[in-house]
Amino acid sequence: MASRLSDIKRVAIIHDWLTGMRGGERVLEELLKLFPQADIFTLVYDRDRVSPLISSHQVFESSLVKLPFARSHFRSWLPLFPWAIESFELKGYQLVLSSSHCVAKGAIPPPDALHVSYVHSPMRYVWDMRGEYLSGTDTTEFRRGIAGFAAHYLRNWDASSSTRVDRFIANSGHVRNRIIKYYRRDAEVIHPPVEVDNFKPGEGKGGYFLTVSALVPYKRIDLAISACESLGRPLKIIGDGPEHSRLRSFAGKNTEFLGSIDFKDLQGIYADALAFIHPAEEDFGIAPLEAQAAGRPVIAYGRGGALETVVASGEAPTGVFFHQPTVESLSNVIKDFNPALFRPTDARANAEKFAPAHFREKISYSISEAWRRQSEGEALR
Repeated sequence: MASRLSDIKRVAIIHDWLTGMRGGERVLEELLKLFPQADIFTLVYDRDRVSPLISSHQVFESSLVKLPFARSHFRSWLPLFPWAIESFELKGYQLVLSSSHCVAKGAIPPPDALHVSYVHSPMRYVWDMRGEYLSGTDTTEFRRGIAGFAAHYLRNWDASSSTRVDRFIANSGHVRNRIIKYYRRDAEVIHPPVEVDNFKPGEGKGGYFLTVSALVPYKRIDLAISACESLGRPLKIIGDGPEHSRLRSFAGKNTEFLGSIDFKDLQGIYADALAFIHPAEEDFGIAPLEAQAAGRPVIAYGRGGALETVVASGEAPTGVFFHQPTVESLSNVIKDFNPALFRPTDARANAEKFAPAHFREKISYSISEAWRRQSEGEALR
């Protein structure tokens, strides 16, 4: 396997944008460990907001950055993203790896190159979650109209550009199903890496519930707040975003907003939480696994990626599901929640299945097998 990867001399990694460090950027770091010679191509790049590993590589930005306010408000240029990603000159690269939740998988590879796309999600805001993305308090009727027009074009482009990919890898079974639905292509499932060794199991001695999330509409933090307030249970919220003011407006004395905090503080807050509340339908969801790495059980909405990361039955459960996206459904689970039914060691053991070493092993095998099959003239689809 290693020898096959070492045969690949020129590698291009396409990443949607590099303006911070989240789950997608952690995947990018693992890909760079496998291919230290790789060049990176991205729509917008902020060197000061990425890790030293990423910034140590050659990074090529798209022509999008030449447009007005592209660095500070690049998402406003969403309809031009396909043009920007297609404009990259990838001639001479043997392997194109795209790490895609928006348009990266639509890059145009050289005719003889192998294109493997690791998909975090098909574009949520033009497919199944468009309503949630446009339900924020700052969304105007004009913006909805423009978004509707652009969404039609972007859906067509997203589907048609999927033919440029030789092998799809999905970050969850939930995303695999959406790739099949929207692209009419199958995908292998390889879960993304979670830095489990950054956390130590705790006993939940703080007595509070916890959620860690960007404060945006589809994350449904309002459910967690309303449920905990109705039961008089303490809730800590870590994260920030455009929903912050609205959520504060109806939160009561039981809810504490901590904003963005240092990682060292985050570790302790995870470990001392009674349980982690995950109220959204996510494509995968790394925070629930960070909570489990810290030994804490999870109360999760029983759809999406949580079904693959939270164990709700058997002899070693790590959490429990609520099954309707309502305050009543979540409240009923919180009210009956018994932390004594969950062992920190079980939560930790489940989280360790998603450690970076497992990700590297699986994706190395997948890419090397695709490379072998292409080299031997086998069909990849």
